[in-house]
Amino acid sequence: MIRAMLLAFLLVAALPAPVGAHPPSKLSIHGQAGIAEEVTGFRKALVEAIRAKDAAKLRQFYAEDFTHTHTTTAQDGRDARIVALLAGDPVIETAPVEDLKIRIHAGGWVAIATGISPITAQSDGKTYAVHWTTTYVRNEAGWQVAASHATRGREWKN
Repeated sequence: MIRAMLLAFLLVAALPAPVGAHPPSKLSIHGQAGIAEEVTGFRKALVEAIRAKDAAKLRQFYAEDFTHTHTTTAQDGRDARIVALLAGDPVIETAPVEDLKIRIHAGGWVAIATGISPITAQSDGKTYAVHWTTTYVRNEAGWQVAASHATRGREWKN
């Protein structure tokens, strides 16, 4: 019996640790601010690539499995999003931003940005306050946009 219990213990001890058993190290406020600055710089480089219509750079900036959920609930993958960016469609990436917040997660490997931007709807020509969330992930090549989501709010009033 003791032998069976010892064997069971050894088998359980040999299993990989559950996800989250050793969370990434917590970043200091200073470390979080530095990564938020990196993400801000990446956002600026993304806008520059959009304005330059640099499709190759945009493909590097968006994760292969990127998804964007529109205010209409339609979803785009990376290629469809890049087509919209190159076509000059009204998008959250290039719109002015109010209430921008960048939160850092996973020890600095994930950043989530939220904001509100005035976006003109192609359906009715009205400008709305679009609340959006964009998730950025860092890999060996740098930052990439992994996902974004937009929700249409009230009509934009200046």
